[in-house]
Amino acid sequence: MNRTRLAERLPFSPTITAATAVRVLQQISRDRGSTALLLFIPCMLMVLLKLMFHGSQDTFQRVGPQVFGVFPVIVMYLVASVSTLRERTTGTAERLLTMPVRRLDIVLGYSFAFAFLALLQAVLSTLLAVGPLGLDIRGPAYLLMVIAMLGALLGLALGLLVSAFARNEFQAVQFLPAGVLPQFLVCGLFVPRDEMQGALSAVAKVMPMTYGVQAASEAAAHAGVTAVFVRDALLILGCVILVLVASAATLKR
Repeated sequence: MNRTRLAERLPFSPTITAATAVRVLQQISRDRGSTALLLFIPCMLMVLLKLMFHGSQDTFQRVGPQVFGVFPVIVMYLVASVSTLRERTTGTAERLLTMPVRRLDIVLGYSFAFAFLALLQAVLSTLLAVGPLGLDIRGPAYLLMVIAMLGALLGLALGLLVSAFARNEFQAVQFLPAGVLPQFLVCGLFVPRDEMQGALSAVAKVMPMTYGVQAASEAAAHAGVTAVFVRDALLILGCVILVLVASAATLKR
């Protein structure tokens, strides 16, 4: 009885949310291209990065940790936006909303499914980087996994939001240069933020990817968890929550 009352008070249904997450995972598992893109493309990009800086190990040691705040965002954005848009255009989302399903059930179901995939992605890329590729970081490797997973969740949230405004999959990809690539350019990966022109530095401060790169750098440069790392991780998580709430608002019955 107490469990029933608790479930009624929650803003979402755990049963429906879990069923949605399982359905999304099953759908992605049947799409080998999406599965490969999610799990193995970040690893391939890390290998490519290692080969690019083969003659400059110092550069690889500097840039290697930082890309953990960049690659997962881009990869997860592409998969999430296309997958969600496909469900919108085929009418699956509309059919779900005709049932006694809350919008938060759908958004959380997608979030939990992709969070599981983001965890797998983060584990694979981190083990590859600190293992065979020889990425040397002072902090524990799990901190890079945390940043990679937060970056993937950010890409998921952006993909869910963009799918509400795109009419087809091509348009969803077109939003990438407008919403993600500017963050990639000013996040501090190419030029330190304090060396940027004043306006660009100000823009970088409101870009969540900036804090992903900064947190990854903190994990690589310090032996333990620093206050800057915790602050940046919480800022990214806050951005994820805000964008997911906005995504839920775009689901209309």
